[in-house]
Formats: sequence, structure tokens, C-alpha cells
Amino acid sequence: MIKKSGMIALVGRPNVGKSTLTNALVGEKIAIVSNKPQTTRNRICAVVNRGESQFVFLDTPGLHRARTKLGDYMVKVVKDSVADVDAVCLIVEPIPHIGGPEEELIGRIKALGVPSLLLINKIDTVEKEELLAVMQTYGAAHEFNAILPISAKKGEGVEELLKVLDEFLPEGPQLFPEDMVTDQPERQVCAEILREKLLLCLDKEIPHGTAVELVRFVERERDEVIEIDATIYCEKESHKGIIIGKGGSMLKKISTLARQDIERFMGAKVYLQTWVKVKENWRDNLNLIHNFGYKDE
Repeated sequence: MIKKSGMIALVGRPNVGKSTLTNALVGEKIAIVSNKPQTTRNRICAVVNRGESQFVFLDTPGLHRARTKLGDYMVKVVKDSVADVDAVCLIVEPIPHIGGPEEELIGRIKALGVPSLLLINKIDTVEKEELLAVMQTYGAAHEFNAILPISAKKGEGVEELLKVLDEFLPEGPQLFPEDMVTDQPERQVCAEILREKLLLCLDKEIPHGTAVELVRFVERERDEVIEIDATIYCEKESHKGIIIGKGGSMLKKISTLARQDIERFMGAKVYLQTWVKVKENWRDNLNLIHNFGYKDE
């Protein structure tokens, strides 16, 4: 029976590993991951139950300098997510330097006065001796309740993080049912998986100018096959040609990779059809941004 529950925000600059950590905590893929910054656009709730405690992690977009209205929205999501939580985890790379995004987030943490943890991620990429300088640099900037070295990619330090956070959970009822791992609807997760494959397969600016809309999502009762029709939107006609590829080869590759991951997530066979359409400068059009699911709750 759940006796303690609380909300914990995972914050940091783009590409520090927030979504990788979210997936490691839950034990399955609910947040998309890529090596490109600004992958996450919405706040994602991840629910983890341990004994009598329920942790609700908020995976947020990376705090960055916004250049579009979509960017403004993403930055607002980060700032709003930190506003009403029981603890904040600031995730940083193992570099003994505090950049602008970290300074801003530390300022917000100080203003809130909530318990805060510093998570030094990607420790598998440096020697252990190098971590001391990182700890000292951040320790001088703010009195964190704990500083933990982790590797989200390898799952190192995840259980230790849950043990430390357990001390900060207030007594209270469970916020989500026992079998729920995310507040995202299945449709949204499936659309995000397709967007992840666009980030994986495409170069430079093109994937950041894409959005995915599921126009049809039907679970067939007779054979339990899920039929999904998805439209990929991009900002330029030239981008459309690149996404489709020669003889449709790139779109086929993206769709196949997405279908395989969606089948794993849904636990069912999936029939996925994809189309590509152009919506010029949609990232600066508030109506289109809202249509693609990026809107304030």
C-alpha cells in the first residue's frame, strides 16, 4: 500500500540525459531519446512505485535560448514544471563549469526552497578523479541536499537515487494507479516514437522542424492488430523530399524502425502507414503548435 508520494522535476540543459534517466527509472521506454538536443518538447510524467512509496518524475524539455514560438513553449514547460514539486533533480554533464542554463535553474531552485539533488550524469565518459572538481564547482554554487554521480545510459546510480529521494517524499495517497507508468496517452507515445526515428535518421535542422499527427488509431478486435495512419509535417518542400528519400527509401526506413518500437510498447502487431506534408514555419504558428499537442494544460 502506498503511504508516501511526491512529484520530482528532472531539469537541465538539452541533451544531458533527462529522458534516458526517465526510461531507466521506469524500466521501459516512455520518453524518446536521441543524440540531438531539444528532443523532448512536452512534460512527461513517469511513475515509479517502490514499496510504500510512489515517485512521479517530470521529464522536461532542456532549458535553452528559444528561437521560435515552439521554443518559447518548451522553455515555459520547464519553468512551470519546477513551480509545484516536492524535489528537483538538476542533471548536469561531468564538466567543472556552470553554464547559463544551469545558473538559471539553480536560481529557480533557490527561490523555491525545495529539496534539490545534483545528478552528475555520463560518469561512464570520464575518470572518477575528474568528478571531484565538478562536485566542488556545483557545491560552491548551491547547497544541494545530495550530489550523486550516475550513468542513466547504463542504469548506474538509479536505485541509489530512489533511496535518497524517498527521504523527501511527503506522506500522502498514491497519485496514479499501481499499473500506470506514464500519464501520456498511448497515441501520444506512438507519435513520439515516430518523431524519435525522424531525429535518428535525419540530419541537421530537418528533424527539429518536424511534427507528427496520428490521424487514425484503431485496435482491430478480430486479430488484435493496431492500425495507425500518421502524418509527418515538415517546414519546407525540400525537407519533404529528403524525408521521403529516393524511391521512398528514407520514409520506409523511418516507418519500419518506428513500427518495431511501437509494437514493443503496445505489445501487439502494428500496421503503420505514413505520409509527409509541408506546413511552412509551423513552429512559429501558435494554432499549429497547439494542433500538434503542444499546449498548456
